[in-house]
Amino acid sequence: KVLKGVRLSPNAGLIRKGLVIIQFCVSTILIICTVIIFQQVRHGKDRDLGMDRQNLIDVPLRGDMANHFEVLHQSLLATGLVKDATFGENQVFSLGSNGGGFSWPGKDPSKDVLITEEAVSPGYVRTMGMHLASGRVFYPDAKLDSNDIIINESLARLMGKEGVVGHYLVRSPNRWRIVGIVDDFVYNNMYQAASPLVFFCYPSVTSWLFVRFMPGVDPEKGIAAVGKVVRGEQPAYPFEYYFVDRQFDELFKSETLIGTLAAVFASLAVFISCLGLLGLAAFSAERRTREIGIRKVLGASLSGLLGLLSSEFLKLVAMACLAALPISWWIMHNWLENYDYRISIQWWVFVATVAGALGITLLTVTFQAWRAAAVNPTKSLRAE
Repeated sequence: KVLKGVRLSPNAGLIRKGLVIIQFCVSTILIICTVIIFQQVRHGKDRDLGMDRQNLIDVPLRGDMANHFEVLHQSLLATGLVKDATFGENQVFSLGSNGGGFSWPGKDPSKDVLITEEAVSPGYVRTMGMHLASGRVFYPDAKLDSNDIIINESLARLMGKEGVVGHYLVRSPNRWRIVGIVDDFVYNNMYQAASPLVFFCYPSVTSWLFVRFMPGVDPEKGIAAVGKVVRGEQPAYPFEYYFVDRQFDELFKSETLIGTLAAVFASLAVFISCLGLLGLAAFSAERRTREIGIRKVLGASLSGLLGLLSSEFLKLVAMACLAALPISWWIMHNWLENYDYRISIQWWVFVATVAGALGITLLTVTFQAWRAAAVNPTKSLRAE
C-alpha cells in the first residue's frame, strides 16, 4: 500500500529511497566482484608457465610400455608428425609425489623439507618446452644418469650455495649429483609459487607418455598416428589420450564457475534494480504531473525538466555506489589473499562500475521523465 500510494505514511519516501539504495548497492558489489574474478582467472591463464602446453598430449602407459621407451620414441618420430616424445611419472600439471628426508651441506637438520619427486625419461625437459637455467639435460641413455638429477630453481634457492650444478642432494643411502637446473614452471596450483622439485632419470617407473606434435599438424591426423603406434605396442589395451592445454583450463574450473555465477547474479540484480527504478520513476512522474505542467507554462525547458526528475534518482544511486565501493574492495581483497600469484585491485574497476551504474540509471529514468515532460501542459493541468 505504501508503494502504491494508497495509504501514505510519513516513512513512505524513505522506504522507496532505501529500496533503490540497497538494490543498486548489491548490484554494484556483484559487478565489481565479477570483473575482479575474471581478471584473476585471466591473470592465471596468461602467466608464464615455464613450459609449452600447446600441441602436446599425454597418453597413459599400459602393460610394460615403460620398459620400451626407445622403441616407442623412434616409432613416434618415424611418423613424421611427432616432434618429440618422453615419459613422465605424472601428468605435468599434477605432480603428486613428494617426500622428505633430503639433505645437503649446510641444511638445518631440524627442518625437513618436502620436495616433489618426478621420474622421467631422457628428453623430458626438451619435450615439455622447459627452460634450462644451467647445466645439461639427461643423456639419451638413461643408464648414464641413474645417479644424476635435475632440479628446479625453487629447490636451488632453498639449497643456497649448494644448489648449483655439480653439487649433491642426499637421502640416505642414496646420493645424487645435480647436473641441471630448470626454470620454475607452474604445476598443481596455478596461483602459487612453484614448489621445490627434483627430476630422476628413471623411465621404467613412469606412467605417462607425452607426445609433442610438429607445428601446424592436424590434431586428428597426429592422434591417429600416435594411436597406431601405441596400439601396435600394446594391442590388448584401449588407446586413451588427453590434451595438456585442456587439462590446464580445467585447473581454473572453480574460479571460472565462481565468476560465471557472479556474472549471472549481477545481471539479475541489475535487471531487478532497473525494474524497481522504472516503477519508482513512473510513480514519481505521475505524482508530479501538475508541477511539471506549471513549470512548463512558466518557461521550463525539456532538458531542465529531465534533469529535475532524474537528479533525485542519480543521488540515490550515487549513495549506493559510495556504500558499495568499500564493501566490494574488502570482499575481493580477502578473496585474493588466498593466492600467492594474484592481481592488484585497480581503481578503474570502481570508476567504470560507478559510471555504468549512473549511466543505467539515466537510461532507465530519462525515458519516464521524458514522457512526463513531453506532455502538453494544458492536458496535465486540465487533468488536475
